[in-house]
Order: sequence, then C-alpha cells, then structure tokens
Amino acid sequence: MFTALFGSVESGLIYAIMALGVYLSFRILDFPDLTVDGSFVTGAAVSAVLIVNGVNPFVATLVALIVGFLAGCMTGLLHTKGNINPLLSGILMMIALYSINLRIMGKSNVPLLQEETVFSQLLEGWNKFGIDAALQQMFISMGLEGFVPKTWSVVITMLILILVMKYLLDYFLKTELGLAIRAVGDNQNMITSFSANTDMLKIVGLGLSNALVAFSGAFIAQYNGFSDVGMGIGMIVIGLASVIIGEALVGTKTIVRATLAVIIGAVIYRLIVAMALRLNFFETGDMKLITACIVMGALVIPQLIDKQKDKRKKSLRRKRGVGIATTKANL
Repeated sequence: MFTALFGSVESGLIYAIMALGVYLSFRILDFPDLTVDGSFVTGAAVSAVLIVNGVNPFVATLVALIVGFLAGCMTGLLHTKGNINPLLSGILMMIALYSINLRIMGKSNVPLLQEETVFSQLLEGWNKFGIDAALQQMFISMGLEGFVPKTWSVVITMLILILVMKYLLDYFLKTELGLAIRAVGDNQNMITSFSANTDMLKIVGLGLSNALVAFSGAFIAQYNGFSDVGMGIGMIVIGLASVIIGEALVGTKTIVRATLAVIIGAVIYRLIVAMALRLNFFETGDMKLITACIVMGALVIPQLIDKQKDKRKKSLRRKRGVGIATTKANL
C-alpha cells in the first residue's frame, strides 16, 4: 500500500507540471485549450525519439519543452490570426498533433526501458553519493522497514524542480508581461483600450502553457519507460481535476497560493486514484470513470458546502431578528 501511494506522489509531482500549464491557459488566460491532449504526447514523443537516437536525456527534455511551446503558439495563431473559436482551435491542433506525433515516433510506441533517461542518471548519481542508503538506514533505525522506498531520487528531484518552476511562474505572472497576460484573461476589452497587443499576449500565454504540458509529458515518458501515441487522452481532464481539487482545498486568493493549490491538487488526485484502484470494485480500465467522478465531486461538493453555509447564516439572521423583536416587545 505504501509503495503504491509513494509512487502516486512521484507521478503526482510530475503531473503537477502539466497542471500548472492547464492552470495558465484555463484560469489565467480563460482559454479552453484542448491542445493539451496532443502537446503532452508531443513532449513525450520528442524526448523519447531523441533519447533513442543517443541524445542526452536532459537535452531531449528541454527540446520537448521548446516543441511544446511552438505547438501552443500554433493554437494561439489559429485563434488570433485565423479568427477561429478558442475551443475549436484547440481541438484542431490536438487532432493535427496526433498525426504529427505518429510522424515523430515513426510508430505508435517507443520503448525506453533499455535507454538512459533523466531518472536513471539521477539514480546513478544518488547511488554514488549513497543518499538512498543513508535514508533507508535512517528509516530502518526508526523501525519503519516496511515504509522505505527503493529510491528517493525521483520524489526529491521532482519536488525541487516543481518548486523552482512554481517560483518562476509566480515571478513571471508579476512582471509587466505576466500582468498583461492576466489582464487579457480578466478583461480583454480593458487591456485592448491600453493599446496592448492582445493577440501576441494570447500566443505567448498558450505557448508557455503547452511548454509546461510537453515538459511534463517528456518526464512521464521517461518515468514510465515508454512513449505512446495514446498516452495524452484525457490529460485535459486530469489537469482540470488537479486545478479544481487544489482550489477547493487551498484557495486562490493570491497567485502564490493558487499555484501551490495546483501542485497539491495534482498530488492529491494521484493519491485518490491510487486508493480507488485498491478497491476490488474498480479495475484498471476504470481510470477515466474515476477521473470523471473526482472532477464531478470537486465541482459539486464545494457548491453544496457553500449552500449549507448560506443556509446557516440565514437561519442565524432569522434567530437574531426574532430575538431582537422579542426584546423590543418586552420593553
């Protein structure tokens, strides 16, 4: 059980990068970008093919990020210059990327089990310094033998990476360009009245969003040991689930808090899925059903809680009103 939950935390931190990209397009730009399902696979495909052809995995992962940025820019161009509906422009780019991803990989699946990846190189480095051995010895000395994972390299490295990316995103959204992108999502007419180039802002915003998504896809391909043309199906729902769950639990009063909520939401989502799959009722093929149920719950439950709070406030007001009226009558 602990091993499954620990693996969920690892994958959750990787998917959190994708969730930040979804947050950037859906919440900051207010743009329903369905390119995510395609750009996620694009990042995986590009990194996998480059690694198989002998390119350093770190370089391959950075190239995947750049290619994802270009894919997002194409969606922005379709919408701004082609005057295509935002939803439709994302769908068109997602469909186009399916064929592009097949062209990149040359086949539907590219295995990486025998190749050097970012995570295998990190593991080698950790073994050289004896970090895992020291941590395992510490847990064993505490009597927690059954709660010692094989390696901490993935979870600690991804935690550091996601925190750095969160800091950079927070900083960017407070810059002049970042504030302008936020303004486009909040009130496009207002930012247009200031003679800002809203088309360029949307293109840059969508490019950054899909760059993060492709970056996550590259890591997931190396983490799972393969890149598959169908691995991006439902990614937009997973990203939205992470955003919604995080916002419901942490809140969105500030940008710093909102991005932290997205990261926490991504990890919690993976933990919920892992625990649900442990139940005998669910099977592996029920992943999409579980995701849909999680999203519906994350959307409906906060509304029900708010309604209950409103009812309690109204009842308290009525009681106070009755009490005041009674007091005046007695006087």
